[in-house]
Amino acid sequence: MIRPATPADAEAVARVQLASWRAAYAHLFSAGQFDQYPLDRRADFWRRYRPLVAEIDGEVVGFASVGSADDKDADGELFAIYVRPEQWGSGVGRALIQAAEERLRELGHASAVLWVYDDNPRARRFYEAAGWRTDGQRRPYEFLGAAHPVVRYAKTL
Repeated sequence: MIRPATPADAEAVARVQLASWRAAYAHLFSAGQFDQYPLDRRADFWRRYRPLVAEIDGEVVGFASVGSADDKDADGELFAIYVRPEQWGSGVGRALIQAAEERLRELGHASAVLWVYDDNPRARRFYEAAGWRTDGQRRPYEFLGAAHPVVRYAKTL
């Protein structure tokens, strides 16, 4: 089930994000770098910016966050989509990205962008399978004390 998050979901959302970061970005960051981002800091963030959440048997197993794009040349943006690693390949991500795109349309966006690490082939395949395409934009992205290039994907909604 996909639904809007409540403040009570913030810690579960943060747990999903941190677990997914550790699994998806282990080749980009050390365990020590991940330790710089404590659970309570992420939970505080998700109390303020409530995403859509995916639940299985009452447990939050994924989430997606959307809104108006930060980039001046873009309309909407998929800011984040994460699924617990043990749910990768289960269809939760597909359901979340479809719900996120629908939410963007509900917010009045006709197109959207997202940014993904260039060296994240699994995520890039996932976005491409959902119809997203690179648009030529690329930049360094500083996170956890390291800079890695990110590429922008776009999609007409």
